[in-house]
Amino acid sequence: MPALASAGVLWKGDFETGNTSQWTRQQAVANSRLQVVTDVVRDGKYALKATVRQGDDPIGASGNRNELLYVTHETQGKEYYYKWSTLFPSNYPVNDSWQVITQWHQESCCGSPPLEFFVRGDKINLRVGGNTTPVLWQTSIDKGNWHDFVLHVKWSSDKKAGFVELWHNGEHVLPKTYGANQFGKELNYLKMGLYRDDAIKPEASIFHDGFTMATALEDVMPPAPAPVEEEPAPAPTPIPDDTTIPAEDPTPVTETPTAETPATTPQLPTPQLPTTGQTPTPGTTTPVSNNPTGLPDSSEAAAGGCSASGTSGTLPFAGALLVLGAVALRRRRAPARALAPRAKP
Repeated sequence: MPALASAGVLWKGDFETGNTSQWTRQQAVANSRLQVVTDVVRDGKYALKATVRQGDDPIGASGNRNELLYVTHETQGKEYYYKWSTLFPSNYPVNDSWQVITQWHQESCCGSPPLEFFVRGDKINLRVGGNTTPVLWQTSIDKGNWHDFVLHVKWSSDKKAGFVELWHNGEHVLPKTYGANQFGKELNYLKMGLYRDDAIKPEASIFHDGFTMATALEDVMPPAPAPVEEEPAPAPTPIPDDTTIPAEDPTPVTETPTAETPATTPQLPTPQLPTTGQTPTPGTTTPVSNNPTGLPDSSEAAAGGCSASGTSGTLPFAGALLVLGAVALRRRRAPARALAPRAKP
């Protein structure tokens, strides 16, 4: 037996060996009717393509077939999980007669199997207990798309002890349904491929892949992985800014308008009146000095103007007295020179 991936997996018939060596034997008219292929695959690298033509009868029994067998030997009271996938290609011929695609057959040679998946028209059907019992579940063959099956079975010929339960394409489509799925003390074995009414004429092919037999549901249908929690996005790095701008308040605030206080007009400094005791004439403006020190600048001295300071007005007055004194002295000396006798030659 091939190496098992889990302690709960009892057997794999998934064709990943590249051939049919995982199976016990085959019932086929030629090896070309049961091909391991790589172009139409559900899991891994390989799958089985089973083809039937009218007249294919490898064991001399009713109907036409090409099937693989695995002797599972399910016994009374045993409980197992089975997983596999099946695909009907887009050119699969629809026929209103029986076509078995997967079955657990009893050890005796004849009669309908105690558990089978079969096609009639464009529907897949599950039936337990032989062809006299009602169909438990049905779905469209849905050409061109894979069907993923997970079947839970407790094997028993006691209709109150045996049951089946089915998942299809990940959905729980059939809860535990009790019924006899064994005939007396006969053991069952697995058959997979295509087995159909010999009245059907067109050639037909079907694909199977990934068959697994296990003792636990998680070995054939692992739980979905937990969602990966996304890490929060990092906070944006603040951009340096020399301007201090207050943060905006997302809640609009209505402010009560307040009366504006008129701006105070700046008052010019009061000009300082001269200390000469003169009273300014009404209607005239006393010039204001632009010199904050109060001392006369060179322009004022050259023009003989008066400063606003009370001490600077005496300088021109003293200068005038000196000029008058010099003129008077010159006048006194002039006559004296006129009266002096001239020297004789």
